[in-house]
Amino acid sequence: MDDRFDRRELLLHLGDMLEAVNCLSRIGQPDIPVAQLAKQEESLRDFQFLRMVAPRMLTAEFGARVASALFLWPKELLEVELNRTALASTVQHDLFEGNPDGWKAYVAYMHEKVAWFGTGLPKMKKSTAGESPRTAAAMDASPAEASVEAAPIGEWDAPDDKTGWPWPQPGSTS
Repeated sequence: MDDRFDRRELLLHLGDMLEAVNCLSRIGQPDIPVAQLAKQEESLRDFQFLRMVAPRMLTAEFGARVASALFLWPKELLEVELNRTALASTVQHDLFEGNPDGWKAYVAYMHEKVAWFGTGLPKMKKSTAGESPRTAAAMDASPAEASVEAAPIGEWDAPDDKTGWPWPQPGSTS
């Protein structure tokens, strides 16, 4: 399957997320909700996804959650076969835990660029008032850990031949 355009869009989105974290940190108000700053600050208005996070999520918490949600993306996007579940489930679990309405809006936003993003994942539960969505999630294994299978020890020393995107086939000019 030729998914290079999906990979490109996901890399661009990763860059947007990192840029948003950078802009939020430059504002220097870690105890203000992200959604509030997204409405007030001109530098954040282009980042539509900031308005989709939980209304009470603070700027400092957002940066930590983005790092947790997206740290696997560069490695996963370079794999020969995309692990679509891992790419979306880490974002769902780490950035939108307890916020099903925000997740639904985020998936709709992502579908404009990557049609398969977020499809096939389990429905989310809304966190109850007063309960931090991270308390229950902290006890669960990360979806990234669950989606990555360890290679048998015998395969560790095997040659790591890369074929397909982004590694061109031998003799190709692209």
